[in-house]
Amino acid sequence: MRVRFYAILRAVVGQKTIEVDLPSGARAIDLARAIALRWPELAAFVIDDRGEISRQVHVMVDGRNVRWLPDGSATVLHADATIDVFPPTAGG
Repeated sequence: MRVRFYAILRAVVGQKTIEVDLPSGARAIDLARAIALRWPELAAFVIDDRGEISRQVHVMVDGRNVRWLPDGSATVLHADATIDVFPPTAGG
């Protein structure tokens, strides 16, 4: 599964796009946990104290924030999905 990172997350990962091997039926939370394991310095950004996807990141699946999808962090990811991970932004 191809995952793209943005802003400070990209700097930690060291590249814009990575490949993550997840089993069939993996969920968005499984991806977040895999990222936290691969880059421990990102663990606090991607996983909260409850073991859910943190509000410090946006995990987008095909352009939609998993937080607002019907299954939330339990959203099943398909191998050809476009996954983007980035910190919240603000501006004016």
